[in-house]
Amino acid sequence: MGNLSDFLRNFLKNKGHFVFGSLLIAKICGFIGSVVIIRLLPEKDFGLISIVASLFAVFFAFSGFGSQQILLRYGSIVKTEEEKNKLSSYLLKQGFFYQILLSVIFLITSLFYLDKFEKIICLFVAFAIRLIGYFFYNHIQSQLRISGKNKEFARLNNIVNISGLLLIIILTYFFGITGYLIALVLAPFTALFWFKDINLSLDTDIGFPRKELWKYGLFTAGTAVLSDALFSLDIILMGFLMTESSVADYKAAILIPSNLTFIALTFMQSDFPELAKNHNDKKFLSYYISNYYKIFIPLCVAIFGVLYFLKDDIVVLFFGEKYKGIEPAFIILTSAFLLNMLLRNLYGNLLSAVGKMEYNTIISALALVILLGLSLVLVPKYGVEGMAIAQSVTLLTTGLLLMSGFFSYIRKLS
Repeated sequence: MGNLSDFLRNFLKNKGHFVFGSLLIAKICGFIGSVVIIRLLPEKDFGLISIVASLFAVFFAFSGFGSQQILLRYGSIVKTEEEKNKLSSYLLKQGFFYQILLSVIFLITSLFYLDKFEKIICLFVAFAIRLIGYFFYNHIQSQLRISGKNKEFARLNNIVNISGLLLIIILTYFFGITGYLIALVLAPFTALFWFKDINLSLDTDIGFPRKELWKYGLFTAGTAVLSDALFSLDIILMGFLMTESSVADYKAAILIPSNLTFIALTFMQSDFPELAKNHNDKKFLSYYISNYYKIFIPLCVAIFGVLYFLKDDIVVLFFGEKYKGIEPAFIILTSAFLLNMLLRNLYGNLLSAVGKMEYNTIISALALVILLGLSLVLVPKYGVEGMAIAQSVTLLTTGLLLMSGFFSYIRKLS
């Protein structure tokens, strides 16, 4: 089907570089925003935000009960623009109802923290509103993707993320944690300027059995929840097992490693509609995996070498002198997330594109059990490094299981 140069040429032909570039900018903005609040906010405030943000990540993954992922996959499969628009209209209305329910449940979870952290309710209210803003933002993103409007998708992404970063920097600098929360709430709602392109008056003849759609959506959302819970459970457990300062140390140690995977994730998200279209093509899927590894194995080796030899300077440069000592956890997590790019990110996304979400969900649930068990044993004894080891073992184990599951699927294709 072609060599690596053909693979990259097709990527550019499909304007995947616009999607990749905008998602890259989004990750960079998110990373800079995290560094900014680490530097500008007191350690206790940052620890408190990290706890709420970790819970937010779990609920965010369930946005609209998976309506945006339904739109992205099934909207990529249908042929005509009219079919895409009907599907979009139905999922927006039904998904919004589910989203309101989700935000209410998120607020209720704040009750578990009120006794320990007095001012945490304000953070929960701000993040609950942000959930609603992100529902609209994500739906509009999927609508643009399935319509092939990758340039417009990139423009939307860039405006929302860059304006959000500027708001965080300015408002946090002048108003502290209150300014940060205001910026957090406002940023995703800027996507509503694109809302005019969505027609809500279309009929609900969507061309797919609704049971099939929501089954895929719920498994996708469940997988996303469980996957994001994996990167939130560590913070939540640290909050219960250790102090706010330990939470901040671990959050700083994992910040750069966890953001490394954006390279693989954005690359695969750029190709997701193409992967969904070719979900039954064994040769295409094998071709994709082969060329993916030609790009990412050398890249991961190079990244590890740079971060390993510069770890001391990187920690001080990004987080300041007060975070010295997190270097061992930083390197452990760097190794884990680079392997994650080669295993869990690749095969998890491939399983999603081909519609095999049940297996993804089972492995993601198993990951939480593994992380919980290892954390309870290692964190009390080894602290931040114990959590780094627990997370690393979990990622490697589940990555291998996802690879096994995908190759089981591909062997059955003719």
